[in-house]
Amino acid sequence: MNFSEVFKLSNQLCKFSPNGKYLASCVQYRLVIRDVSTLQILQLYTCLDQIQHAEWSADSMFILCAMYKRGIVQVWSLEQPDWHCKIDEGSAGLVSSCWSPDGRHILNTTEFHLRITLWSLSAKSVSYIKYPKACQKGIAFTSDGRHMALAERRDCKDYISIFVCNDWRLLRHFETDTQDLTGIDWAPNGCVLAAWDTCLEYKVLLYSLDGRLLSTYSAYEWSLGIKSLTWSPSSQFLAVGSYDEKVRILNHVTWKPIKELVHPVVVSSPKTVAYREVDKSQSVEPSQLTFPPPRGTPSSLFTVHSKYELVDVPVTLRTVKPDTDRANPELGIGMLAFSPDNRYLATKNDNMPCCVWIWDIQKMRLSVVLEQTSPVRSFHWDPVQPRLAICTGNSKVYLWSPTGCVSVQVPVEGE
Repeated sequence: MNFSEVFKLSNQLCKFSPNGKYLASCVQYRLVIRDVSTLQILQLYTCLDQIQHAEWSADSMFILCAMYKRGIVQVWSLEQPDWHCKIDEGSAGLVSSCWSPDGRHILNTTEFHLRITLWSLSAKSVSYIKYPKACQKGIAFTSDGRHMALAERRDCKDYISIFVCNDWRLLRHFETDTQDLTGIDWAPNGCVLAAWDTCLEYKVLLYSLDGRLLSTYSAYEWSLGIKSLTWSPSSQFLAVGSYDEKVRILNHVTWKPIKELVHPVVVSSPKTVAYREVDKSQSVEPSQLTFPPPRGTPSSLFTVHSKYELVDVPVTLRTVKPDTDRANPELGIGMLAFSPDNRYLATKNDNMPCCVWIWDIQKMRLSVVLEQTSPVRSFHWDPVQPRLAICTGNSKVYLWSPTGCVSVQVPVEGE
């Protein structure tokens, strides 16, 4: 694997443009735009304060930088470097900022979620949406960019409003049968909207585009409920991860579960492949050197490399005992992701923090378990082929594909 030189970065703000041609990175108050193929700097923009959020427009022509402390958003154009736009929310403050799918409108959420301000770059106009709800995922756009769903809270009740994005007219407004709506998410085909309740109550509600309730699903009562939820790319399946350490796959015809994916401590199926990361000793140890290494020597020279070993089943996985008396216990399915080809589902059970589970969706069974030496921070599927990248906060990146898995040392100084 080839690596570039190390680039400076603040707040982990580094984004590829949607068309894949540019790479934006933020260094405090500077925005750096690079060409992906050569990594040469194309543009350098200076913002008014330290950048806390950056986001590309869908057509990759504009990029917004939000400075939440100041309540300011600055927008830059790649086609016209001299053009720029500054949006100041003033005393209302700013907690989040995002693009609309057309790349010509910006939605700013003010402090205390009092309202959403809708700024038009083309018409230079502004309009307001009241009562947005402060929740995990309160705004959702359909993948074709035609409709926006917004979670709202008014008069101590939850509502959902559906807007048409080209003229921002209200299409539907309806109350949801939830105690405390936590999130909303459109199916990739844009026909069904999933809404889920607080973790104190297991409830998924499925609505059509015109606001009809298609189905309600609840797996159990009187226990901590839903922790994560994701649609399959084909919109055929809805995967719901919960605090009982199971993933339930709902089908798009009856909205009933067709399979429960259990995450046991002992994996015993002979059809499951188990990989375990093991540390590999280096040929040169610092203690073996007759002189101390000079200052400035990359410490990756002396880092412990690792590799994967196949482990015979049954295999017992490491678990962590969660503190159930505290809020948000390290328990249950915290991460879910389908591969873009719809073939695999990757999951992480938070009380087995070092393990990634990969399920074969065609056969509805566990295909692979990877056990890392450190807790898994995140994983992400390759958008082109079935390949999963995993990171654990160390100086390595881990790649899995159906042909096997590999641990790659990133040549950086320190962790």
